[in-house]
Formats: sequence, C-alpha cells, structure tokens
Amino acid sequence: MAKTAAEVPAVFHFVMIKPTHYDDDGYPIQWLRSAIPSNTLACLNALAEDARRREVLGPNVDIRLHTFDETNRRVQPHKIIRMIRKAGGKALIGLVGVQSNQFPRAVDLARPFIAAGLPICVGGFHISGCIAMLPELPKDIVEAQHLGISFFAGEAEEGRLDVVLRDAWNGELAPLYNHMNNLPALAGEPAPILPRKHVIRTSGSLSSIDLGRGCPYQCSFCTIINVQGRKSRIRSVEDLEKIVRENYAQGIKRFFITDDNFARNKDWEPLFDRLIELREGERLNIGFTIQVDTLCHKIPNFIEKATRAGVRRVFIGLENINPDNLIAAKKRQNKITEYREMLQKWRNHGAITYAGYILGFPADTKASIARDIEIIKRELPLDILEFFFLTPLPGSEDHKILWTKGIWMDPDMNKYDLNHRVSHHGTMTDKDWEEAYRLAWDTFYTPEHINTILRRTCANKLGRPGTTLSTILWFYLMILYEGVHPLEGGALRLKSRRDRRRGMPIEHPFIFYPRYWLGTAIKAFGYLRIYRKTKKMLDAALAAEDRWIYSDLAIAMPKADEFDALDLYHATTGGEEALARMRRDDAIRNRTPGEVAASVAASVAAE
Repeated sequence: MAKTAAEVPAVFHFVMIKPTHYDDDGYPIQWLRSAIPSNTLACLNALAEDARRREVLGPNVDIRLHTFDETNRRVQPHKIIRMIRKAGGKALIGLVGVQSNQFPRAVDLARPFIAAGLPICVGGFHISGCIAMLPELPKDIVEAQHLGISFFAGEAEEGRLDVVLRDAWNGELAPLYNHMNNLPALAGEPAPILPRKHVIRTSGSLSSIDLGRGCPYQCSFCTIINVQGRKSRIRSVEDLEKIVRENYAQGIKRFFITDDNFARNKDWEPLFDRLIELREGERLNIGFTIQVDTLCHKIPNFIEKATRAGVRRVFIGLENINPDNLIAAKKRQNKITEYREMLQKWRNHGAITYAGYILGFPADTKASIARDIEIIKRELPLDILEFFFLTPLPGSEDHKILWTKGIWMDPDMNKYDLNHRVSHHGTMTDKDWEEAYRLAWDTFYTPEHINTILRRTCANKLGRPGTTLSTILWFYLMILYEGVHPLEGGALRLKSRRDRRRGMPIEHPFIFYPRYWLGTAIKAFGYLRIYRKTKKMLDAALAAEDRWIYSDLAIAMPKADEFDALDLYHATTGGEEALARMRRDDAIRNRTPGEVAASVAASVAAE
C-alpha cells in the first residue's frame, strides 16, 4: 500500500563544513591527508547525531548529516546544492569552528549557498572571540551579517544546537545566537566522533577528543581564556571510555586530546587511570598526543601515568626563554629554571616533545632571537620546536588593547594564522621581524642540529628514532617547500583552479596546471633528497658504536653545575633574576626550624 503524504518522512539536511584558509596565492590550503583532525567538526557531528536520534524536528523528519573538512576534502557548494535539491527537503549549512584566518574563506563559501536561498550559520573562535572582547562587532562580521549570514557564538552543548536546527527547519534562523555568558557543562554530553571515512583523511588516521575546555592562566596573547573561559569544564571518565571504544571499534587508535592544557584538568588522574586499564588490562593499542604547561612535571605521577596511559607526543607552551618576555605576556607560570628538568623527565619516559615558541615579544630583537635559539639547541633536550609570530588574535587581550587604542593591525583576517606578521613591533622593523621568523626555522632545523636530535633519541632506550625523524621532516619540509605552518600541513598539497579567493582572477589552465604539476614534482624531488640525507643520519646514529653512551650539554650536565654554567640563565637580565628568585625560594624551603624561628624573631625585632 502506498504511503500517504503525511506518512512520507520530510527531509532536513544539516551540512557541516570546517573551512580551511587561503595561501598567499589565494588557493585553499588543502591536502590529500591533513595533519590535525577537526575536533569542532567531531563535536558538532556527535551533537547532530544525538539530535537526530532524539528526533528534535519531530518523528516524521529524516535528518541527514553531511560533514566536510576542507583541509582534506574539496568543498564544492554547487554540488552540495545539487545534492540537496535532488533529495528534496530543507537544509541548514553550518560553517563550524571558524578561526579568524578562516573567516574570509567561510564567507566566500557561504555566498553560493545564500544565492541558492539556503540558510547559513557560522560559528567558531572568530565570532566568539570578537563578541567576548570587543565593544562592537568588527567590519568583516557586520558585512557578513548584511549578506544574510547567521552567527553562533559560544558552544553548542546542552541543547543549543537543537534550537538552531528547529529555527532553520521553521525558516526562523536568528541573526545571532549568543551563548558567551553561559558556557555549558560537558559531562554526559555526546562524545565527539567522526566516521572512519573522514578520519582516514588525516595523516596516521588520527582522531580527536576534548576532555576539558578553559584554562586558568591569563596569557595576553591567548583566546582560549576569553572564548572557553578560565574555569575548566570537563568530561567524565565514562565519556572518555565511550569516545575511545567507539573510535576503536571503527579502527581508530590514535587520538589528539585537544585540551589547551590537560595538566590543569582536575580529573587528569582518574582519566589516565581509565586509559591505563584499557591499555594494560584489555590490551587496547591506543596512543595519545596531549598539550600541557611547563610545570606539569611538578604534579606527582603526572608524567608517569601519562606515558603509561599511552601519551607519546607532548605539545608544550614553552613560548620563550627570556623571563622578561614571559612576564610582558602575563605568562608568569612559565619558569625557565624548570624547563630542563621538565623536558628531561618527558624524555626519560619516552615521549616526543614539541614546544611552541613565540617571536616578537617586547624584548625580542633579530639578534636576540638568533641567540636564544642557539641556546635552546645547545641546552634544552627538545625534539621539535615550532615558531609563531606574536599575533593579536581576535578574542585575545592583545587584540583588544590594539583595537581600543586604534593601533594598526592588518585588516586581512586570512593572515591571522601565526605564520604572517599582522602588526608592528616596538623596536624591530617589519623587515627584521619577518626575517627573524624565517631565520628561526632555518637556525633550528640545520642538518647539524637534526643530527644532534637523532643522536639524542637513539641514545634513549625509550626513544622512537623513526617517529622522531618523520616528525622533524614534517615540520621542516612544510616551512621549506610548502610555505605554510606545520600545524596546517599535510601530505600532498592539492589545488583546484576555480577555488581561488574571491576578487583574485581565475588563472588560465595553461598557466595553472603546468605550474602546479611542475611545482609538485620539484617538491617531491626536494622531499626525497632531504629524506635520504636525514635517513643516512639516522642509520649512522643507530649504528654508532657510542650510541648508548652519547651525551651532550642538553641531556647530561648535572643539575648541581648547570645553574652557574648555562647561558639559559645568564644571557639576559631576566634569566639572572629568575635564577636568583629560584635560589631564594630554595633557601627558604630548605631552612631548618631553628633558622625559621630566628628569621621570625629578627623580623619582630626589626618592627
């Protein structure tokens, strides 16, 4: 018997697109395999799956979900529009997790959908950060509103996505959904997950988890504290296990925990304990990458349990080795006197360490940057160092200060990727700052220092030499040949001639394709040449007679001697002062009860 019209399910398409951003030639940065998965896309997909299961649009509405990560999949609006028209029904196009550098691309993607009469909603850090920190919306967002784009500020848990879906279904999408003053709890919310067909588009089939949002610190360059708050909101141990098991069931075993600082998650220990149970009790072969601060080693058992839980890579916000710069950025929690002990402890437990390093703080000069990098190479046992321009990102205190004072910032949001200079420095010229940034990469990733890193990891019985080399090559080659920051990198750059940035001319096929294929071939040859050279280094390090006894200043000097001998503590006045503070603190901690009593008595007498 044929179904009546009332019995035929209505159709609603929810299209979730995580946009990329443009390179300097105006082409979307896209790869056959991208480096880092989109956690926002995974979170939104999970929330949408849950909304579909709960039938938030009614029992007779077929909600169809479509996810696109533009970093590893070409997004063609005309094909999506055609798909929606062919299937029939209503739709909502969601541009999700849009960062400031991705905002121009997001607006360009939105235009054909708007022209087709489909509702658009854009969310992410750019919108949320501007609303959180600025007294009025900036010009780019206002112009996008005039196009008919709706915005979502904040986070979509606790049923907030349901409201947007219902409004879109009813044709009543609001201009702005502002949830910045009411951040949701995470415990019990749907666990972030993407289907395997999307995850395998990332290098190493890496998925993502966010176990907590928010950070207690006050770094002036950071957007996290103003968008996600300074109070940590966390998922439960049960949430974590569910995320791992659901991903493991589809063959996904590697995870990037996207928390800005997992060491400040108050439940880090039970979370690690559950992962240890899964790894050691059930023999699940799972591995993790986490982000932590420079004081994580002070937390008893943190590093020990982290590595037992499967943490193999650690991103550390080192930021700088000059305490004056750290204080200027309100990053007082970083103590350079702790850097060596912290890095050595991670090394001793077999983790590969990555450190972020910001260039362009007030005390920086072209010469001081070069000097500091040489100190790091010589005295810190780091595997990977990644550099960033100090960037006034919308949503940060730095951006708000410059905005309020009317100080110049580059109006092109596409450049706010930490790989471009978008403001002026107090003492360096624009040219010097840009040259210092490029020189920093060249200075750290020299053949000699790459060999040193490989010697260090080969001398470590828990080291992973092959993985260390591939990671070094990923970082070095992205800068050398692709011109993008390694965190935006991937395997085999893809370009589509007709996807060029709005306002830039579409190149003739006889110009575009020969240049693209010739450029790809030249890069492939360069990749192979450098790989062969560094692979010889690795083979030599593995075969060296002194492999297990190799030592250098970074990994061997006894702590009793290091404070007097190392340039880390004596190259700057800030370093000298940090060392003096540490010694004063140590002296206070080590005082005997009699010395404490005598000090108190002397203070009383002085009063």
